[in-house]
Amino acid sequence: MAQASTDSSQEKALEWIKKDKRRMLHVVYRVGDLDRTIKFYTECLGMKLLRKRDVPEEKYTNAFLGYGPEDSHFVIELTYNYGIDKYDIGTAFGHFGIAVEDVTKTVDLIKAKGGTVTREPGPVKGGKTVIAFIEDPDGYKFELLERGPTPEPLCQVMLRVGDLDRSIEFYEKAFGMELLRKRDNPEYKYTIAMMGYGPEDTNTVLELTYNYGVTEYDKGNAYAQIAIGTDDVYKTAEAIKLFGGVVTREPGPLPGINTKITACLDPDGWKSV
Repeated sequence: MAQASTDSSQEKALEWIKKDKRRMLHVVYRVGDLDRTIKFYTECLGMKLLRKRDVPEEKYTNAFLGYGPEDSHFVIELTYNYGIDKYDIGTAFGHFGIAVEDVTKTVDLIKAKGGTVTREPGPVKGGKTVIAFIEDPDGYKFELLERGPTPEPLCQVMLRVGDLDRSIEFYEKAFGMELLRKRDNPEYKYTIAMMGYGPEDTNTVLELTYNYGVTEYDKGNAYAQIAIGTDDVYKTAEAIKLFGGVVTREPGPLPGINTKITACLDPDGWKSV
């Protein structure tokens, strides 16, 4: 009876998740010098500073940056905690992806501004897409991907996971994402899965990476979370519990404002709000 009840609850949750209008809203991470990072992102990566918010009573400042308004684009939320100038990125976080029309030109600009290039422009291993890797002043990696004009240049967040099939099932069922593609690369001993709410060329996607034989990573204390928009945080929290996630903040309004949120951890401990 209990099993039948659980199966019924999961079916109802899956039906609702398919109808829920979800969108990846922003990614949150910590930096040691807010003005330095804003300068790098605006001058080298072509982002716009959308807004800045200081919260002195809690000793932190946020800055939102991206390639368009928050209500229609995936953006970055930087957090500066007063007096903390360094964080440990760990080994679990991978990189952010940015689509640009000319990777070589972008890399030349970054070099001219004193930025760090960790992989020179060239075709991706086993493919034709021209890519390069750079690091921002805090050591966060960015993959530059050569693409035509796109409505969503901030196109990827790559995270490493210990069990790819488990993660795919969780993001499909609990978060309503679609598995857009999966690619195994036995030569370099890793497999990736692209998950999201629409095609890669027009939407931000989550790139999950499984490295053969590695089941655990150090998350450090720098990367924080991804925020996802939903029609109903209460139903979302129930679905997360049904499909193996851990709810770390029960659904409800944020103090002082009407926005309702819930927070959870996926099977690898990655946080989403």
